[in-house]
Amino acid sequence: MWSFEINPEYAIVDIETTGSYPSGCGMTEIAIVIYNGCEVIERYETLINPFQSIPLSIQALTGITDTMVQHSPPFAHIADKVYSLLKGRIFVAHNVNFDYSFVRHQLQKEGYSWTAPKLCTVRLSRKIRPGLRSYSLGKLCEVLGIAIFQRHRAGGDADATAILFGLLLKWDKGGHIQEMLKRTSKDQQLPPNLSKEEVDVLPESPGVYYFKDRAGKVLYVGKALNLRKRVISHFAGFNEKPQRQNFLRNIYHVDYELCGTELMALILESIEIKRLWPPYNRALKGLEPKYALFMYEDNRGYFRLAVGMKQKHQQCVHMAYRQYELIGILQQLIQEFDLYPGFCSFGSEHKLGYHSFFNGGDLMANLPSPESYNLRVIKAIDHLKHNLPSYAILDKGRNGDEKSCVWMEKGQFYGMGFINAYCDLDQFENVRDSLTRYTGNHYITQIISAFAEKYPWKIFKF
Repeated sequence: MWSFEINPEYAIVDIETTGSYPSGCGMTEIAIVIYNGCEVIERYETLINPFQSIPLSIQALTGITDTMVQHSPPFAHIADKVYSLLKGRIFVAHNVNFDYSFVRHQLQKEGYSWTAPKLCTVRLSRKIRPGLRSYSLGKLCEVLGIAIFQRHRAGGDADATAILFGLLLKWDKGGHIQEMLKRTSKDQQLPPNLSKEEVDVLPESPGVYYFKDRAGKVLYVGKALNLRKRVISHFAGFNEKPQRQNFLRNIYHVDYELCGTELMALILESIEIKRLWPPYNRALKGLEPKYALFMYEDNRGYFRLAVGMKQKHQQCVHMAYRQYELIGILQQLIQEFDLYPGFCSFGSEHKLGYHSFFNGGDLMANLPSPESYNLRVIKAIDHLKHNLPSYAILDKGRNGDEKSCVWMEKGQFYGMGFINAYCDLDQFENVRDSLTRYTGNHYITQIISAFAEKYPWKIFKF
């Protein structure tokens, strides 16, 4: 528990600001209502000069204009008063992390080291009065018969929140407030609209998780070796950037899919991001291969092979993240299919002793016709495409009665799923048909290949 008196006092706070994140926005108003559990014993309210313009949309919402705050004190002049009111008290607000992050940021700028236990009246209302259609301050007060004077002004909203909190204290027969005040309580971390119960049921197993908004739309997809631990880690600390603040406010639900292994979680995460394009997932930049093996026809009609940087939407024979992988493939094709090194360009050709063209007339005279030579190139490419390895990766499943199976066919990801731990693996067609078919990409192929190389004892070849 936090260390405070048996009969604690509560600082019920509301602020108005110029925007949604403390590192780039300022406070325009603050109200602090000190409540001892029975009555209000002190009240403080003031406008604040943020030394930045207030957006017109916020002026329309709050009624606070640039002119109104022009001669108001800056936060630096009221910091000592704010600190003295908050020190040693429980910080209470509607959507508490928003107000707390602004106040803490401003106090830190003025040299005050301050933290406090927090209570969120959004979260408390959801627990103590479940089943309501909305938990916004305005809707709650309307349903509960609490009058709000000057809505969207710090004083009016703080007074209404104080009345709401008094009712919640009276109605809390299940000890929710004391539970929230424990240092180990997830309610000290979780965003206001995400139920603690949804987090509590998350398993400590590998899988993919989905953060969803109020309407159930997926906002973010992530993978985890330990689902519960990873989800909670998103809410640790006080990142003041606007994207994070908006992200946290929009999270209403978390869902998950068990995967059995981290490899399957990595694969499913990539598939789901491509399928859903969640707004808070960064595009998978950097996961596309940088190098490629190309085939082109020169002005004499000969097919040439070249290793180089891959450009977007550029057609190629094969791709890789590392240039040396393609150089090794091209060297092998030269040897196996009697290709002319001079018709093959390497990314680091000066180190390998190869040349991308012929200068000697005698050498050119010994070349076969373009038609004959090009058949060799086509056979080499066909061999490369159709002789890539086929195998399955068998690993632990979601329980002891099953195994996970990731299926690669001719070097391409085919699908994955779970099979009976005691099934006959020699009937590989039946195993393959039981898996979920997925569309792969080069990133998935690479992580599977890297896993197979690292854990060869988990490979079943067919």
